Amino acid sequence: MKKLLLIITLLFAAAPAILAQTSGQINYEIVRKIDQSRLRFMVNGEEVKQGDPNFPTDVPDTRTIGQKVLFAGNFVRENRDEENMMKRVRMEPGGIPQMTNAGRPFEEWTITDIADRKILTFVTVGQDKEARTYKSETPIEPVGEWQLTQQTKKIAGYPCQKAVVKYHNEPYTVWFTTELPFSYAPIPALTPEKGVALLIEGSREQFRATKVNLGNVDASLVSPNVQAENVKPEELADIRQKAMADFHQKMGPGGGGI
Repeated sequence: MKKLLLIITLLFAAAPAILAQTSGQINYEIVRKIDQSRLRFMVNGEEVKQGDPNFPTDVPDTRTIGQKVLFAGNFVRENRDEENMMKRVRMEPGGIPQMTNAGRPFEEWTITDIADRKILTFVTVGQDKEARTYKSETPIEPVGEWQLTQQTKKIAGYPCQKAVVKYHNEPYTVWFTTELPFSYAPIPALTPEKGVALLIEGSREQFRATKVNLGNVDASLVSPNVQAENVKPEELADIRQKAMADFHQKMGPGGGGI
């Protein structure tokens, strides 16, 4: 009997270590509605906006991008397809806009520190030897008053429970699973107390997990960059803005961005 109790005790003691070693990847599809009033295009060197006769008529109403989430130990790293990618638009009055990728003004990624419940945002400006990486930290502050429902469904192979929560003055639907051993949501404020959000739906955006793979993810891929220069969130915003302005200047009058 004592031997059995010892085995059970050892198993429980090992459980946190087993969970900490869990790693893998979640692929999300993000769909957002485009606010066309905020779009700007350059036509023959002049900026046009919504309401102008030369404003493109076939701009899509939504934008879809992919997001890859790697998790290992106490960290989760997000990388989005075409993150920070600028579009160059060339068109003649009344013509069809021709959009090409113009490159990136900076590289940006985020790491969620699960243990300390904070978001680490990294921005790298410049290339090669001139590259500088900055880091800012913000605490995860989940919204309260979750309304749990009895509705369930499978998403990316995992059973999820539906909850409704108010966010940005509107109801959001969050479907989350407790079968993954950590807490995470692609919208940090909508992180469940326990579990991972695999589907988030608002009136203007949706995050849906399309695939979950458990496997060996190198911890170095998700660990924070300790050499990054620490800055405040408002300073990081200024760094982004300056990089964008410099990039637009390099693009010249013949291109525009969305």
